[in-house]
Amino acid sequence: MKKLSLKLIAVALAFTAISLTSCSSDDPAPIAPSEAKVIENLEAGVMNGTLEENYTLKASTVYNLTGQFIIADGASLSIPAGTKILADNGGTDVYIAVLKGGEININGNAGNPVVMSSADGNRGDWGGLTLCGKATTTAGVDAQAEVGGFIYGGTDDTDSSGIIRYLQIVGTGAQINTQSQYNGVSFYAVGSGTLVDNVAVINGSDDGVEFFGGTVSATNLYLENNDDDSIDWTEGWNGSVTNAYISHTIANFSTVFEGDKTNGNPKFTNITAISTVGGTALQFKLQSGATIDGLSLSGYDVDLDMKDGGDTANVIFNDGYSPVAHATPEKQLETGEYFYSLNTSVVPTVAASDFDWVDTNLSFESSLLQGAVTGNVTLNASVNYTLNSSYIVQSGAKLTIPAGTKITARDGGTGVYIAVLQGGEIDIQGTESDPVVISSTAANGGDWGGLTICGNATTTAGIDAVAEIGGFVYGGTTDNDNSGSITYLVLKGTGAQINSESQYNGLSLYAVGSETVIENISVINGSDDGVEFFGGTVSASNLYLENNDDDSIDWTEGWNGSVTNAYISHTVAGFSTVFEGDKDNGNPTFTNITAISSVGGTGLQFKKQSGGTITGLHLTGYDVDLDMKDGGALSNVQIEGANADATLLSGETDKYTLNSGKDATALDISGWTWRNAGL
Repeated sequence: MKKLSLKLIAVALAFTAISLTSCSSDDPAPIAPSEAKVIENLEAGVMNGTLEENYTLKASTVYNLTGQFIIADGASLSIPAGTKILADNGGTDVYIAVLKGGEININGNAGNPVVMSSADGNRGDWGGLTLCGKATTTAGVDAQAEVGGFIYGGTDDTDSSGIIRYLQIVGTGAQINTQSQYNGVSFYAVGSGTLVDNVAVINGSDDGVEFFGGTVSATNLYLENNDDDSIDWTEGWNGSVTNAYISHTIANFSTVFEGDKTNGNPKFTNITAISTVGGTALQFKLQSGATIDGLSLSGYDVDLDMKDGGDTANVIFNDGYSPVAHATPEKQLETGEYFYSLNTSVVPTVAASDFDWVDTNLSFESSLLQGAVTGNVTLNASVNYTLNSSYIVQSGAKLTIPAGTKITARDGGTGVYIAVLQGGEIDIQGTESDPVVISSTAANGGDWGGLTICGNATTTAGIDAVAEIGGFVYGGTTDNDNSGSITYLVLKGTGAQINSESQYNGLSLYAVGSETVIENISVINGSDDGVEFFGGTVSASNLYLENNDDDSIDWTEGWNGSVTNAYISHTVAGFSTVFEGDKDNGNPTFTNITAISSVGGTGLQFKKQSGGTITGLHLTGYDVDLDMKDGGALSNVQIEGANADATLLSGETDKYTLNSGKDATALDISGWTWRNAGL
């Protein structure tokens, strides 16, 4: 993006600023300049005081904003394309405000935007731009703004405060008091007759833009590293924002959106927000809400925060999102607050490149993995990648990961995972000497989500079922469906908590078909299952599953594939089981299964009618060999070609010790040197 130097402008203005504003520490408080003096100052390139007539700036002049510049009722200020306004680092004493009945007409264009900035563009250097209109607000007629104490609000929803087109504003957000700061642009009861198009707010200490009631709409917003909220609204604002690109690369900001108070149901279309530092995306306080269409979020720890326990029905998504999503964590009893992860895979519709008129040095490294995979994408084994958010392979797309690729997953919980949607493919090409590794830095259970694949094979959940993970759609009628190939893959630190009932698994296979290749997979330190099959016909071979907190191998919904050669290790107490089969019995087959525990626990568990056929079972160190959880028949479990031969444990009704069939030779994994590869 092109650069617009303001530091050189600051030097050029130095003498003018000194001659007009210098005073000793004993000088009296400055007196507001007269109207004649305001015009005289403008002619000299200085903005200060109250403008009470119509005036047009000159693009050839660089203006020095030295204090409060106020456009009065009945006056208008026109700012032509290419004009630059340099604000003093004067905090709350330096701002531009348009009062009720006044107008500002900023007529920038893509080749020559209007720029308002302090010399260094640092947060809080100056106030910002405030517009006050006559539209309705729940604060009432002639309300008083927290910014400047200005009066705003009326009954004219079609009121016009002018035009803002192609404006870049930098370094705003001066602190008013402990509760309030200036925003980049503040819209107080501004009416729908006001045109706002192509506005960039960069490095603000408070919000990028905030709407206090009113009916004004905005298109094409670029909001970069604003410390509080990128887009904030309250007092029943019911306008719209169309096309916004929002970025966060500095930690401890507040949110992408903050809606507050009465729900005017504003509309948002095509919103792309990206973070490299986690944080919260959408926050709705009290009864606030919105309708959103075309939202893409990447890199946020919390997608949706219903701050005061508001009804998620207030937040309407028109493109497949489900606000009734997975709460993470559960309700905070002290505040009534809920956090949600949204079920989404929407491809970004707005990009930074759409704003090539904006002066910014910000860029996102190509090593950052997040967002949607469309077309064919091949990673480079020589690059150290960071999985920053969800990374979702869309239908018709293919993600190829070559041998030796290392991907560090950000410790971002449920917001960090890789998913392959129905019709998409993943090709992980690890080798024995160069496996692919995806792990958080510490590799602690629950640091990140895991890998999820959705296919078109059959499942008892039906066609187009909805997954508990991500809300993805899966299931069809194509049992030989192909979702790609995964060979020599090591996953560590998976299993982020979705809610009290659900967590991500290391590898989740939703209705994945038999043509998909799954072999030589290691899942270590997962907070939930190592591998789980939700229906489908896919088979897997050579699985190494170490210290996964729930089940090492889990299946449900009539999965009827197979597992050949699996080595399962438990050295940390409190896990669930080696196997957990649930629901309908698709009779999957298991060959050469070795499971060894040094901490007791349960070996094989079958719920409801589930079962399987097992050959070559080596089971050592478990307190319970076989748990028929819901009293299912032993004949559902075939071991070495016969019904499970088991004896009830003393005092139990469904927990057994196997009398035979568990002493096969342990699987020799001495050659599986790839299994514990790290970053």
